[in-house]
Amino acid sequence: MSVPSQPVQGDTARDVSGWITDFRPTKDELDACVHCGLCLPHCPTFRLTGNEAASPRGRITAMRAVNEGVLTVDEDFEEMLGFCLGCRACEAVCPGLVPYGRLFEGARAEIAAQRPTLVGSARRRALGRLLPLRRLVGSATTMAGLLQKVDGLLPNPLRKRLGGLRTLSANPQSSLGRIVEPEGTPVGTVGLLSGCVMDPWFGGVHEASIALLSRAGYRVVVPRSQTCCGALAAHDGAAEEARRLAAVNQRAFAGVDVVVADAAGCSAHLADYDHFVDGGFDAPTRDITVVIAEAIADGRLPRMEGNESVAYQDPCHLRHAQRITEEPRSIVRAAGYEAVEIDPDGICCGAAGLYTLLRPVAADELGKRKADQVRATGMTTVVSANPGCEMQLRSHLGDSYRIVHPVELYHDRLVSHANAGTR
Repeated sequence: MSVPSQPVQGDTARDVSGWITDFRPTKDELDACVHCGLCLPHCPTFRLTGNEAASPRGRITAMRAVNEGVLTVDEDFEEMLGFCLGCRACEAVCPGLVPYGRLFEGARAEIAAQRPTLVGSARRRALGRLLPLRRLVGSATTMAGLLQKVDGLLPNPLRKRLGGLRTLSANPQSSLGRIVEPEGTPVGTVGLLSGCVMDPWFGGVHEASIALLSRAGYRVVVPRSQTCCGALAAHDGAAEEARRLAAVNQRAFAGVDVVVADAAGCSAHLADYDHFVDGGFDAPTRDITVVIAEAIADGRLPRMEGNESVAYQDPCHLRHAQRITEEPRSIVRAAGYEAVEIDPDGICCGAAGLYTLLRPVAADELGKRKADQVRATGMTTVVSANPGCEMQLRSHLGDSYRIVHPVELYHDRLVSHANAGTR
């Protein structure tokens, strides 16, 4: 990283810190890091490389140097932040409660603003303007189908870069605009995030979520005017696009009692909406696993018996970003399964939003590691609550493994028990 060619004091375009956007990492946030190093063994990129520059501590040191005007946002800084998965495992173990996720997104926003490239700008524009368009996502599904037919002919570097995108199949029916009334005594209205990825590619999860929420006493509304949550845009530095998407959703979900997402990456981003739009949501935001686990705990949804086992994979944005670990496991147990642990350290599988496209080598290495851990359990069904994890696992494990969301696993068992009872 380079030193500024001249003092930045008095520069009207930039303050002394070297930042130029209002998403900048702040001095107070950066100073919360005391460089204790407890994060290092939990960081996937540090474990891959052993390089301090590839660790949270190293990245925060670089951010602090930029904040103090000692270094600039240059190519080296961009590389350091670009190699980070944004998994937030460091955040979960930090005794100083350093908000690394916000620092990471703020630094990426600065990179986008100070080092614009044609490809990067087009990508960030697409994340905000094109990804929310279902018909264009449908076109990507058609392309994925073609890739599946020629998968064995693709060069290995391209296969790595495409990752789980090669495994997708279309969901023909959108959930947008649906309103489902509660069964039994009403307990409130849930606004369900449709999502730019979940709706076209993981519709079965939506169907399970809606059915279980209704049975648990919720009126379920899927606002037609909603849009992409903005997580991918925020992670890639497209902060203004993320802000715009958040404002759209803030209006779309007005009047509900709780906003629920059934993708861990989405629910984690919704919880941070106050960083992008004043006041965030009027209602609390929750991951679907928390809502369903509570309904099971208080008897609104049943516990079922069984003697099977499944492997359980913690999505980073559930385990690390939201500290949600017990609820999805309790759903698995309530469905009559034993949850077999894959990785006690919860190291990222390498999906990380766009990471498989932008950093295919590191993503592939992490994906292989996770797949080996799954195989070591002897299980052929893997439960995970995030679409990126599902695509990454499916890409590395193949068709002989079933990858399923915990609410989908529970709902399937519930339907199976109901059908057995009618015979």
